[in-house]
Amino acid sequence: MTNSGNHKPGAPPGDNPPEGLFIMDLDGTLLRSDRTFAVPDLEALRKLGELNVVRTIATGRSLASFNTVVVSDLPVDYIIFSTGAGVLRYQSSEIIRKVHLEPHEVSRACEVLNACRLDFMVHRTIPDNHMFAYLRSNDQNTDFERRIELYKQFAIPLEDVAGDFGPATQLLAVVPPRGAHAALDKIRAEMTDFNVIQTTSPLDGKSTWIEIFPSTVSKSQTAAWLADTLEIDLQLIVSVGNDYNDIDLLEWTASSYVVNNAPADIKSRFACVASNNNGGVAEAAKDWMEENRGQRTKNRNAENMKIRY
Repeated sequence: MTNSGNHKPGAPPGDNPPEGLFIMDLDGTLLRSDRTFAVPDLEALRKLGELNVVRTIATGRSLASFNTVVVSDLPVDYIIFSTGAGVLRYQSSEIIRKVHLEPHEVSRACEVLNACRLDFMVHRTIPDNHMFAYLRSNDQNTDFERRIELYKQFAIPLEDVAGDFGPATQLLAVVPPRGAHAALDKIRAEMTDFNVIQTTSPLDGKSTWIEIFPSTVSKSQTAAWLADTLEIDLQLIVSVGNDYNDIDLLEWTASSYVVNNAPADIKSRFACVASNNNGGVAEAAKDWMEENRGQRTKNRNAENMKIRY
């Protein structure tokens, strides 16, 4: 695993220290089912910005994929993309952190996935990680075929599983619903020194994507790096998510919310707000601002004391 382009985030908007860190998933959380953004959610993000709260999207998408849905005036400060493998300072479009798997790690992961007879993709390093090579082991994996068709201009067959692909951001196996749990358990048992992340396919909403990253890559670990470099107290960090690849982030933050369209087993563990189609992010922001007003004031007073003395 290699960290590269690992720079400090720089001063957040405003002259004062941040009043908090608000992190939200994109697909199924901030982004509505029709691939638009709800006006109440955008207004809530602008309000957070006025309060000097750092607004961050944490998405599994690559930057190229993210840019297919983004609006020009999206009121956010940072993008944690590719499930934490990269961080973008949004307003300047500067990539300030990127992590990749080394060639020998990629070769090993390919061998494990191939031995399990899984259909998978290997993604190039950031910023070209929308480009991938793929290996087909099964027929009638419709979600796998759909992803190849969707990104066919960036996809090539993987010619040699045991060959030297070079470094990669991640590997992604697409597993039909019936075999998902067994495949996930086997991959996690075989690859304990990698971070193996489960997410529901955003394409068919049923298949499971098994994503393999360096052990240091996840939404929570990258969010922790961002919070540490911005010197934001953990008690002032909140997350909003909707799927299994958000769980590590939801467990890490002091305040955590899931939208109503999340799976039932996730909703049973965290505070639930409205769905992604009905302003769930705005509801979470409002609830968090009301509950944490006292903590923000306490931190602000402490910072003023430092300046005074």
